[in-house]
Amino acid sequence: MRGPGVRAAAPGRIPVQGGTGAVISLRGAALSYGERVVWRDLELDVRPGEFVAVLGPNGAGKTSFVRALLGRQPLSAGTLTVLGRSPREAARQIGYVPQQAELSAQAMLRARDLVRFGIDGHRFGPRLRTGTVRRRVDEILESVGASAYADVPLGMLSGGERQRVRIGQALATDPRILLCDEPLLSLDLHHQRAVTELVDARRRSQGTAVVFVTHEINPVLGLVDRVLYLARAGHRVGAPKEVLTSASLSELYGTRVDVVRVRGRVVVVGAPEETAAPPHHAPAVEEVRS
Repeated sequence: MRGPGVRAAAPGRIPVQGGTGAVISLRGAALSYGERVVWRDLELDVRPGEFVAVLGPNGAGKTSFVRALLGRQPLSAGTLTVLGRSPREAARQIGYVPQQAELSAQAMLRARDLVRFGIDGHRFGPRLRTGTVRRRVDEILESVGASAYADVPLGMLSGGERQRVRIGQALATDPRILLCDEPLLSLDLHHQRAVTELVDARRRSQGTAVVFVTHEINPVLGLVDRVLYLARAGHRVGAPKEVLTSASLSELYGTRVDVVRVRGRVVVVGAPEETAAPPHHAPAVEEVRS
């Protein structure tokens, strides 16, 4: 199922220039675990400066989509290119903000340590000069509003503070694509707003494409150019007003679903929560909320 092309940018947004080419391109893309088809026939181009929200119930393949973009999960069919190359070849130009997770071994790392890993954690051999890296780390922490707790262990930070630091780590390599996997989970409204503003500021100032996986559209509804809605019966791609409708979601779910708009918020009523687990031989990532 193919969605419409990129819609015109809203006032104040970075326009999507057709001549610059897509930074992410999927053609006939499909992903399966054994006999279980997660999604298929996916056609999508994401262009510089575009904000694409990825929505859908548990089990619809949102986390699998993220892993495919990162080059950690091969497609079962079709093609996927990132910046004109394979996802693995483009990995250093993708900033990745993962889901909130148990800190375990990271608990005693300071905020600045995590950001530094984003700068030179991938390097083999001599590391960058300490003074240069420290200045860069300080600049990044300031840009995401985390300077005040730069030397505080991650285990002592709130969920919202840790997400600021993770965004800083994701921005450390000056990425052309920012991939956010459920970055708003467990955050209150204040911290949700802070995180979304940081992400939007980056794409506005640098033309960075944003792929934002979320269970809740309302915190980013005013920022989104297009929606990719994944469901077990298929998918839809298009502007929020085209995808988030009663008719569209009812067709995707195969049952009556009502989409209600109240004071600028979208409420979906009657959608079944799909929690079907993948086959036992599927990769462990599918144990993560997807």
